[in-house]
Amino acid sequence: MQTVDNQYFHQYLPGVEVRLDSASLETYGRDWTHLRAPAPSAVLFPRNTSQVQEIILRARQDGFALVPSGGRTGLSGGAVAADGEWVISLEKMRSLGTVNPTEACIQVEAGVITATLQQAASAAGLFYGVDFASAGSSQVGGNIATNAGGIRVLRYGLTREQVLGMTAVTGAGEVLELNHALIKNATGYDLRHLLIGSEGTLAIITAATLKLWPRPPLRDVMLLAVPDDQAIMALFASARQAMNLSAFEFFSQACVEHVCAHAGLPAPLESPTAFYALLEFDQLDETGLTEWFEQAMEAGWISDGLISQSDEQAKQMWAYRERISESIAARKPYKNDIAVRVSAVPALLAELDELVQQQYPDFEVLWYGHIGDGNLHLNVLKPDEMDLNAFKAQCEQVNELVFAVVQKHSGSISAEHGVGLLKQPWLAYSRSEAEIALMRALKQQFDPDGILNPGKLL
Repeated sequence: MQTVDNQYFHQYLPGVEVRLDSASLETYGRDWTHLRAPAPSAVLFPRNTSQVQEIILRARQDGFALVPSGGRTGLSGGAVAADGEWVISLEKMRSLGTVNPTEACIQVEAGVITATLQQAASAAGLFYGVDFASAGSSQVGGNIATNAGGIRVLRYGLTREQVLGMTAVTGAGEVLELNHALIKNATGYDLRHLLIGSEGTLAIITAATLKLWPRPPLRDVMLLAVPDDQAIMALFASARQAMNLSAFEFFSQACVEHVCAHAGLPAPLESPTAFYALLEFDQLDETGLTEWFEQAMEAGWISDGLISQSDEQAKQMWAYRERISESIAARKPYKNDIAVRVSAVPALLAELDELVQQQYPDFEVLWYGHIGDGNLHLNVLKPDEMDLNAFKAQCEQVNELVFAVVQKHSGSISAEHGVGLLKQPWLAYSRSEAEIALMRALKQQFDPDGILNPGKLL
């Protein structure tokens, strides 16, 4: 493994902040997966696109690999630097432009925190539609690079739908200014959409112009007790007709128990149930909502429920869903983030639930996800006494069975966490040989020396 010292960086990249201490290498070399030990050789902190370009050109000339790093909240190993790479942290690039009220958009640098962007939109009387539990630490560049989804895809779409324009530097060191925030642009290939979701393997995204939405009307949140997975889909279909949904989430009783134990929250309803559905929707008149609730009860889709009476209560109801990941983090969960068409969710869930019960008889398995967009999260918790590597190896063996079921339903092995290191061996379960060949050709064109996030995705 080639290494360099401070003198090298002072000579060749004099304006770029560099850290070589072990604590920084440990911190910036990993993401939330914690399944690969970090081992970068340096962490660099550019402050503008020109410095990103300088770093890429120097790394290309001297044969160093680069791993782009945002908030490091990813769950697929996409930001892990384990082989002496330079980590390129975008956290010093946090310029936040002024909201353009005429065009309802804002230009931001890649290091801007998602929650900061949300707050800026709100202060201007607008709304940024992408949201997830890691909004307080995830960064815009990483969100774009992984095409992040979250809890409101049902109404606002993925990050892809928000990106009007983009600045990026390719692995060859070319600066691209893409689409210039145009709404209409019929001048050939839209490279902006090629870079969205490319996981830093083609270019490093340094800035973007993002779409903002009208501020939504007052919303209610409802937490419902659901007896089984088949009832969840019937409930969703009915709710979608009766109300203007912005979110429809589900999670199991086991998830609730972990959140309550971790966060000190009370049980959400009087009696436990197999599953819970969490709905967020534009406020309805009380009569219409009561009628819908009673119909759902009569149909057997729900057995109990609670509707928010204040913003504070709504936040607590969301906590049962949003704090699941943090509540199980200490158990080093092995995560599968899968998706199928919404209509295929019941069949997929039934098949996979039976499969994991057979394959993981001694492991605790948690289900939760975004029913409204067909995205399910399967989390397998490591027993406290089990070696992490042995646990990971056993889960990877079962992956082939899990992904075979996903492939049968024409689904995706990674709905919103990306492929990264962890899912790369199974890419063929979601992509054809022809697709993968074209992706490799694109990688060669954008990054001819293969220095950007090597080993990830492809």
